[in-house]
Amino acid sequence: MSVNSDKVKIIFGLKIRQLRLDKKLSLSEVAEKSKLSISYLNEIEKGKKYPKTEKIMALSEALEIDYDSLVSLKLSKQLEPIAELLNSNILTELPLEIFGVEPSDFIELMSEAPAKISAFISTIIEISRNYDMRVEQFYFSVLRSYQEMYDNYFEDLEQSAQQFRKLFEISATTSPNEKLLAEILENFYGYRIEEFSKEQYPELVTIRSVYNPATSKLLINKDLSTEQKTFTYGREIGYQFLQLKKRSNISSVIEVGSFEEVLNNFRASYFAGAILINKDILIDRLTYFFASPKWDENMLLSIMRLFNVTPEVFMHRLSNLMTSHFKINNLFFLRFNNQVDDDLFYLTKEMHLAKLHTPHGTALSEHYCRRWKALTILKDLEKIQKEEGYDAEEVLCKAQVSEYIDTGNHYLVICLAKPSPPNLKMNSSVTLGFAIDDNLKSMVKFLPDSSLIHRKVNETCERCGAMDCTDRMKPPYVLQKQQAREKIKESIAKLN
Repeated sequence: MSVNSDKVKIIFGLKIRQLRLDKKLSLSEVAEKSKLSISYLNEIEKGKKYPKTEKIMALSEALEIDYDSLVSLKLSKQLEPIAELLNSNILTELPLEIFGVEPSDFIELMSEAPAKISAFISTIIEISRNYDMRVEQFYFSVLRSYQEMYDNYFEDLEQSAQQFRKLFEISATTSPNEKLLAEILENFYGYRIEEFSKEQYPELVTIRSVYNPATSKLLINKDLSTEQKTFTYGREIGYQFLQLKKRSNISSVIEVGSFEEVLNNFRASYFAGAILINKDILIDRLTYFFASPKWDENMLLSIMRLFNVTPEVFMHRLSNLMTSHFKINNLFFLRFNNQVDDDLFYLTKEMHLAKLHTPHGTALSEHYCRRWKALTILKDLEKIQKEEGYDAEEVLCKAQVSEYIDTGNHYLVICLAKPSPPNLKMNSSVTLGFAIDDNLKSMVKFLPDSSLIHRKVNETCERCGAMDCTDRMKPPYVLQKQQAREKIKESIAKLN
């Protein structure tokens, strides 16, 4: 949205409308006093037109306000939040068109009820400050909404990936390896690739890669796994092949300059997953996997190992194809990080295509349900590492059927867990959860398998009424407060 060029028109239109309403004047009355047409005044108030000097003077007389105050960019206190929004990066960087919203529609909404929109914006800003919400968190929330709107499947990126594979003569059954992608970056895109160690750059020990556009040098962390390096090269190719100019040059999210950076990172990452995992091959293997009458974790792991990818890339790719090919749209994706010997679990990525309330991340200081397979698999991995050593590139695969105590929603939950280099003793789990409905039951033949664990779960300990739970970390404080409020309401109702 090009707000900077239109900001003067928007502010002027908002001021004209607010002054007219304050004086209880209709458009026709202002038109009569200023000798301007009603349609022209309407265009001004909607921020579509900015009048010439003589017409501004006519409006200042009609509204009984001096010329300088009228053309000033300063808004009244009542409209200050709108000015704050107009001056922020949110509107200048957020491409409303990807959601089917025209900039003129957004401007018209503000002009139709500026006081109400202003109050709403103030509320959103206050909430974000109370929860210490950074602008990049807002951008990632918008990105999740974008993914959900398209069921996390993007045909244009799929076609681009196929064009790339054809251009470089990559066969349908081949998953490009680290060496091939590095050579493409160097020979076709002029990259200079150098590995760095924690001894060279101790301050970059947790960073996977850094790109310097001035020298076309890509520094990549020596301690990454082969699969991580392969994905990094694939994403860099994505930036170049898709001609994505605005980007972050650091793999980790330290600071985000714009929503376009976040969106382009997603597009380049999606492209990388699509060139590493040919969808036709994965669809073929998954069809056999879901047709099996028994849950078989080794079969799923063997499918993943056909490709040079991390569990996270594999699960993301699986989510793309579950919606597009298998028509399973009610699903969620979660990624948790957990430091060895630590009971804290950090939800670092989530996506929900299921239009159900649970499960979801919380910004509050609450404890996620310890019965979630996403968490228990991390502790299983930690136990193996303590027995076999932390250098083992162990990948665990587990599944369970989770029933949410409060809602009765059932999910088939499939999890993968592995170490997360270059972070020392940091493990990650990635989870795909599928709402169990008639569609899933007809496709997944191993759902009735008695070996598949069934567990009752909830969102957080603080909201859970399962008092006999031996995995509980905290008492149900939030639930108890809600129940106390309900009792007060019931007592008041009896009085009446």
